[in-house]
Amino acid sequence: MAHAPSAESVALLDRFVAALVAKGVLTEDQIATQIASTDRASPEIGARMVARAWTDAEYRALLLRDGGQAAEAMGVSMAGAPPLGVLEDTDKVHHLVVCTLCSCYPRAVLGYPPHWYKSAAYRARAVREPRAVLAEWGTTLPDGVAVKVVDSTADFRWMVLPQRPAGTEGWDAGRLASLVTRDALVGVALPRA
Repeated sequence: MAHAPSAESVALLDRFVAALVAKGVLTEDQIATQIASTDRASPEIGARMVARAWTDAEYRALLLRDGGQAAEAMGVSMAGAPPLGVLEDTDKVHHLVVCTLCSCYPRAVLGYPPHWYKSAAYRARAVREPRAVLAEWGTTLPDGVAVKVVDSTADFRWMVLPQRPAGTEGWDAGRLASLVTRDALVGVALPRA
């Protein structure tokens, strides 16, 4: 359960914002625009990016080359955000994203990180025993599939391009996007048709 910030914290933030505006670092409009953009961010954006990559080879190449540019191509501003890398799952490799130090997360395309992503238990266990963590999510991979754990940092954020589920041939991007969850975008789950 989230707690409301203290009156002291709110007053401190208000003074900080007023100082930024007074010094000309930011305007009130820029701050309001950034807050609105942050509030709009959700895993649905990442799901649409994945679905487009599954149906558009040119976009898929862009997504894998430069996730930030691919997000911008979908109308998502990445201004001020760290670079976004996209990890492609294959028949041989499955990716699992973790931030071992805190909770670095590509918020512009996935929204706010879930509570479990920020937990010390997930952060430690994802590195030590990734297959056990995946199994707890109901994700069992064949023995021949390597699990590669990738650390998101303050300097570089990651998301996963999961494999397209079998049986989805002929589906449009909107229907495909409905299969892609936040959990699939960080690698703890797989999209299912």
